[in-house]
Amino acid sequence: MKKQSDFKVDAITVEIIGNLMMSIAEETCLSIIKSAYSTNIKERRDVSSAVIGPDGSLVAQADYLPMHLNAFLTFVPYIYEHFGKENIKNGDMFIGNDPYFGGGNHLPDIVIAEPVFGDGEIIGWVVNMAHHSDIGGMVPGSTSSTASSIFQEGIRIPVIRICKEGEIDQDLLQLLLGNTRTRSERIGDLTAQISSNHVGARRIREAYAKYGKNLRLCLDELLNYSERRLRKAIEAVPDGVYSYTDYVDDGGENYPYPLKISVDVHITGDSILFDFSKTCNQVPAPINISYNTLLATCFYSLKVLFGVDIPATSGIFRVFQVIAPKGSLVNPIDPAPLGLTINSAQRLPDVIFGALAEVAKDRVIAGCNSTCQTTVFTCQDPTNPSASIICHEAIGGGSGASRHADGLSGVQVHLTNTSNMPIEAMETEFPLIMIRKYGLRKDSGGAGTFRGGLGIDREFEVMWDNVYLKATGDRQVYAPYGLEGGGAGATGAFYRSFEGKTTKMPGKSTGNLMHKGELVVALTPGAGGYGDPYKRDPTLILEDVMNGYVSIEMAEKLYGVKIGESEKGFFSIDQATTSILRAQKYK
Repeated sequence: MKKQSDFKVDAITVEIIGNLMMSIAEETCLSIIKSAYSTNIKERRDVSSAVIGPDGSLVAQADYLPMHLNAFLTFVPYIYEHFGKENIKNGDMFIGNDPYFGGGNHLPDIVIAEPVFGDGEIIGWVVNMAHHSDIGGMVPGSTSSTASSIFQEGIRIPVIRICKEGEIDQDLLQLLLGNTRTRSERIGDLTAQISSNHVGARRIREAYAKYGKNLRLCLDELLNYSERRLRKAIEAVPDGVYSYTDYVDDGGENYPYPLKISVDVHITGDSILFDFSKTCNQVPAPINISYNTLLATCFYSLKVLFGVDIPATSGIFRVFQVIAPKGSLVNPIDPAPLGLTINSAQRLPDVIFGALAEVAKDRVIAGCNSTCQTTVFTCQDPTNPSASIICHEAIGGGSGASRHADGLSGVQVHLTNTSNMPIEAMETEFPLIMIRKYGLRKDSGGAGTFRGGLGIDREFEVMWDNVYLKATGDRQVYAPYGLEGGGAGATGAFYRSFEGKTTKMPGKSTGNLMHKGELVVALTPGAGGYGDPYKRDPTLILEDVMNGYVSIEMAEKLYGVKIGESEKGFFSIDQATTSILRAQKYK
């Protein structure tokens, strides 16, 4: 092994170590997924992991949920500040969930971090975060659309040791398990998080055994590399102030009014400033956004727009600053509720992308479904009256089109990257519901030279009596925007149907008592199109019609393409009528 004094950092070694750290984060995350109990983690994959350097800087994050960057950027520095680096022992592990005190974006997201030691000192950290389906609070599933305080949303876990020198603190564990309606699921998921950190820690020790103290030099250079790459990309953008405003539909019944999210992006040389001073004030509804989540969103947006291959390290964090007035929607004051924060936080990338659309045309996409449309069916567990059954499902929608391609359909976007729940897994584990329909929504993608992605049409049948439903989402009033002449995507909606009567539900509601045989329909938003719809290749529109993405009527109305259907159900383009329709557009 070379002595540190003889070691010269080179680009190849830094690249190798950067990819090694990423593989460690990925392996840690996969370990949680393969050993977790809940469908929310093992099927939906609402989990992330990261490798943190010895100084608390982010070194690598597994490619799962950008939303979870919020804790990965701040959790270890918070530990150092409140415990002192010198007081941390080999085998310790820390847990927390409070967004106001080092945690993630809302209370169900529990963070667990393990320090890794080499030669008697901390050489790095493994950190993971996972969404738990219940951590107490006023309703099963914890997050309620009617919460007016974070104290109503579940147990607040300050950053505290869950393991002491290799031993789990059973008293603390029992305290946590005593504050959930799903005890066996929670102990399974928490154990998976703790055990999987050991996997990552072992891999970091192996890397240290190979590279020694030179590992730290390479990690430092990896951060410098991320910073240099991003600064060079920003330097190519003309100096100026770029602005955009969008709206969250409402804050639910506590605050049934639109919520303004506005950003001024100041670019000066190779630096960037995000100013959210024009964003509305915090509200007494669980739609507020923690400051850590705001930072994570700016981080994510810059990486996507200016260098998707730039390593996701704290080097990116050095390039930008954020102005967010205390008491605003994006920097609320404790104890403002945060339970449904994802439905407003998803609007942050949309406003940043909208602001920078003119100067990042090759990377920007149109407005996305940008919500986390969720159904949570709950009831008392018939086999264990002291517990609850909690069926949590977040349903994807459309992703915005770009100047290069159509948007993706039926996916989570931006800050979330979870999977749609497989029907088989849902019905097997949660017999209180059955899926009656699952498909893409025709005509929900915004028209354009490149079409926006489609939303999902998912229909549930309630199989038991005394089942309660929480249904929450957004983009049900303010549609996903199009770019460069592209059309807006369709808005979403919830409906309930029973005994021949169909009722539209609010965009955010909790505690809906359902009847056996009742149907619930979740229609998720589509996404915006990019470019003039009349410049879309008619053969692509024919394919859209044949695939059920676009109706014959909308093909003619929005794209100026006349599609005919034969008696045998074959589709074809009426070239003559299409030429006339398109010529009329440009008269």
